[in-house]
Amino acid sequence: MAQDSGTRTLISHAQLRRGRGKVIYWTLLTVVVVVFTLVFLGPLYWMVTGALKSGQEIAQTPPSLFPQDPQPQNYIDAWHNLDLAKLLFNTFYYATGAVLFQLVFDAAAAYSLSKLRPIFGNVILGLMLATLMIPAMVLIVPQYVTVIDLPILHINLLDSPFAIWLPLVANAFNIFLLKRFFDSIPEELMSAAVMDGASPLRTLWSIILPMSRPILGVVAILAMTAVWKDFLWPKLVMPSPETRTVSVGIYAFSGGTPMNVVVAASVIAAIPTVIIFLIFQRNIMSGLTTGSVKG
Repeated sequence: MAQDSGTRTLISHAQLRRGRGKVIYWTLLTVVVVVFTLVFLGPLYWMVTGALKSGQEIAQTPPSLFPQDPQPQNYIDAWHNLDLAKLLFNTFYYATGAVLFQLVFDAAAAYSLSKLRPIFGNVILGLMLATLMIPAMVLIVPQYVTVIDLPILHINLLDSPFAIWLPLVANAFNIFLLKRFFDSIPEELMSAAVMDGASPLRTLWSIILPMSRPILGVVAILAMTAVWKDFLWPKLVMPSPETRTVSVGIYAFSGGTPMNVVVAASVIAAIPTVIIFLIFQRNIMSGLTTGSVKG
């Protein structure tokens, strides 16, 4: 370990400036960047190019790296044959509802645990975080039993958007993220609001939420992508063709649809989430890191 200007590094700056050390450093860095880029972009490239191939070409072994005869018509066939407009609208509708429900209820829960500090608040938070240790598959059966016969009200929620929205509301991870961010907001602002006569609800609306836009954006993106990529739960609770999500709809039509058209449909379904990530990637990182250190 070498120390230079107060910064400790594995390799000293003097070694990096030498000919051999500089060559080794940049070679390793280039190899690592290229390998990880191929790992992450490889599946996307296969999807986009596979959707341009013919049925025979996409099924051949070994697979071709480039489409021999590009067929952009596959995307048009996927859009019309699988009724992707309806499937995308359903998914967007469910995702929007999930975002609104989580922002309202998870923010309220995190605000209560962070600033109002109820009795046994730490115990409640600990029990919430303990649910993260439970595999999601274990919860499928009790959640499904609850959906087909909602306790007290005895309502069947199959083919209802509430079957997707309600299980997503109690999200322990999002509540923890929001609480950590709220913890970083100075108590002096809370005290000043109390002295001005603001109620806890007014403080949340006028002070906490405006300062928490980065983490609220992260929660919104996580909620939307969770609905967009989910398959098993929407397949169970949305059996009607009119209420299917895009992932369930593509699976339902895949049996009698050529593979290249199915791949084209998968590419179209993935475009919204990729666009959201590319636009808000800086907001995601800033929201996750801001508030991680209280001060």
